[in-house]
Amino acid sequence: MKGDLSEYINLCGDLVVRFHEMLMKMGSYPELISEMRALFLEVLKNRGMVADELIEKWVQRLIRDGRGDPERLKAALVDFAFAAAFSEEEIENHINLVRKRDRFRNLWRVVNTEGVSQKKVIKALKEFCSIPEGNLYIDPGDAEGVRVVLIQRFISTHLPFVGVAKKHITIRDVDELIDRTYSSPRKVGLVGGKAAGMILAYRILVPRLGNRDPELEKYLTIPESYYFNSGIFSEFIEYNNLHHFRTQKYRSREEIEEDYRNIAELFKQARFPPDTVTMFADFLEKIGEVPLILRSSSLLEDSFGHAFSGKYDSVFLANQGPLEKRLDEFIWGLKQVHMSTYGPDPILYRRDHGLLDFDEKMSVLVQKVVGRRYGNYFMPFASGVAFSRNMYRWSPRIRKEDGIVRLVLGLGTRAVDRVGGDYARLVPLSHPQLRPEGNAQQIVKYSQKFVDVLNLNTGKVEAVPFFEAIDVMGPKAAHLALSYYRNGYIQKPTTFYEENSPETGCITFDNFLEKTPFVRIMKKVLRKLEQEYGRPVDVEFAWENDRLYLLQCRTLASRDEPDYVVIPSGIDSAKIVFKNNRVLFNADLRNIRYIVFVDPREYREIRSGEERIAVGRIVGMVNRALDDKYALFGPGRWGSNDLRLGVRVGYQDINRAVILGEIAFEQEGMTPEVSFGTHFFNDLIEARIVPVAIFPDEPENFFNESLLEHFPNELFRFAPDYYEKFYRILKIIDLENAQPGTRLRILQDVENQKGIGYLEVSAGKFRE
Repeated sequence: MKGDLSEYINLCGDLVVRFHEMLMKMGSYPELISEMRALFLEVLKNRGMVADELIEKWVQRLIRDGRGDPERLKAALVDFAFAAAFSEEEIENHINLVRKRDRFRNLWRVVNTEGVSQKKVIKALKEFCSIPEGNLYIDPGDAEGVRVVLIQRFISTHLPFVGVAKKHITIRDVDELIDRTYSSPRKVGLVGGKAAGMILAYRILVPRLGNRDPELEKYLTIPESYYFNSGIFSEFIEYNNLHHFRTQKYRSREEIEEDYRNIAELFKQARFPPDTVTMFADFLEKIGEVPLILRSSSLLEDSFGHAFSGKYDSVFLANQGPLEKRLDEFIWGLKQVHMSTYGPDPILYRRDHGLLDFDEKMSVLVQKVVGRRYGNYFMPFASGVAFSRNMYRWSPRIRKEDGIVRLVLGLGTRAVDRVGGDYARLVPLSHPQLRPEGNAQQIVKYSQKFVDVLNLNTGKVEAVPFFEAIDVMGPKAAHLALSYYRNGYIQKPTTFYEENSPETGCITFDNFLEKTPFVRIMKKVLRKLEQEYGRPVDVEFAWENDRLYLLQCRTLASRDEPDYVVIPSGIDSAKIVFKNNRVLFNADLRNIRYIVFVDPREYREIRSGEERIAVGRIVGMVNRALDDKYALFGPGRWGSNDLRLGVRVGYQDINRAVILGEIAFEQEGMTPEVSFGTHFFNDLIEARIVPVAIFPDEPENFFNESLLEHFPNELFRFAPDYYEKFYRILKIIDLENAQPGTRLRILQDVENQKGIGYLEVSAGKFRE
């Protein structure tokens, strides 16, 4: 070639540079060059850019020109054609695809090697994930097989979960999870059910691969999360010789409760291995002084069909001050979550559900608390729990399939626990502004009065009056959360800076529901999750800074209920035990032999907290002693943490009841709250217990105390030591002994919002 090269450079300079850089990149992986060329040729042919005949023609022409070896010529032509046909980015993607295939083959071999160490698996995984992701992927069928093995090794072994997760959690997702996982070098472990549910739900909603919903991508996220896996728990038990707790689950309830009363002292004295403590300290130093929540994430928790709602502990930490202080609090927080594995509630729950023989282990999901600091308080704007199916339909306009939200201001503890004297906003997503309350006075009465906040000075979750919380949160929060009672009407503010005193307002969230995308986003979230899980779900969430934080996702227990219920006419009024008009489920419960009744008026007269606690203890004794299903009625809110408002019971105290009746006389001041969405409510559903709220002083409600007084009290049969002191408060009726052949029948009709319980001559066995 003679003369100026500029003409040639202008014509093909970019191609020459691209070709050169491609060869340099290929040369970095000499063992893969043949595979790269095979891919290049396959792609060129598939896109119709070359054919075997054309390449052969080129090769023969070059041979005639004395160019040499045909294979070398073919390789040069393929390389040049590929460089000419594709951009630098496309070339790099194809080179990296070959590299990924190579490292994938190695990863597949390692994960399928019996007895392979965790260290080797992680090394092979890191080698694969170190290659840029690009937009060309491993064959989906091949990738799915490795996904399954990785999910079972690091996340969960439950097959129903794995069956869904393998479609959404990618190999790179597992790699990122490992980067945030803390573990023992001596014990393998999993991140547990709660962490698994959150990870899977987020990937379903915001997929790594495939099309994303722009709105979900913009508004949906998860908290900054770290996974302290079950290997830490296993080593802690072994290191401190606490093996005897593993067989404690086979003991009697009384022995389990006695052991658990002593467990705190044992765990306080127990120690983590020194290198594990160093790992904790390094974590805290890295994360800094930010509020944390240590959430239980046991291997069984949030599994399909078994939610373990509220069975294990979660611990809030202010995480403020010197590292040594923060480390002590962090270690004690971990121990509290760990020791809840051996609590009576989860063990008896497992016993009821045939899970006792499973070797349960505890992981801890450590998250930055969602929210912001307001002086000494830390909280999000709002939190709650949402359900893809709405079982509480007080109006025929409400659509079951659109779901329902239980919404509170501040931390979500107030949404999932049965809190004495307070209420959450129930939001049917089909009609967000529709309320169960009939008038403005009731809206005020049944609104949230207190807000849960994390006090950064005390390190405790505290309940503060809502107007105090609103005052520190500012005008935007007041605008979105509050409405005001004026002249017999509830009015929402029209601007951020209306002159209103928070004390004159009530929490309605009317502006929040109307002016933010919350309702629209939540409907999408619930619909998509139910679709992918193939069953109804619930999610716990927080809303902060115009973003929806997904905290937890689990499948819902389902009830087998009649499609419709017909309440017969002409029932003898003297035989009616109760009527109610707030119905959650269709039910036809027959052949109920026993009635357990805690008299609301007598309970109100108890002045001693110890005696009120004893009532719950007696209910638990009766629950264990009865040899048949029974109906349980009592004042206000069963399971409330406020003894004034209801009998304090746990799951193990009521799990054999078939109905849980909550009676609220106007003068008692113990108003039942619809507990839909609380952990307590989830327990009722899983135990197939029908919740019934009865308001005897309201129209269409009735409770026949005089009928129950007619029957003898058989408390002495089941709790003889308590009879003399408590026979006026707690009554046990054995209908078979009192009137042979008589049984209680209960009908609940959702469509017409009517329910009744009445005595009849038994016509068969109990059925639902």
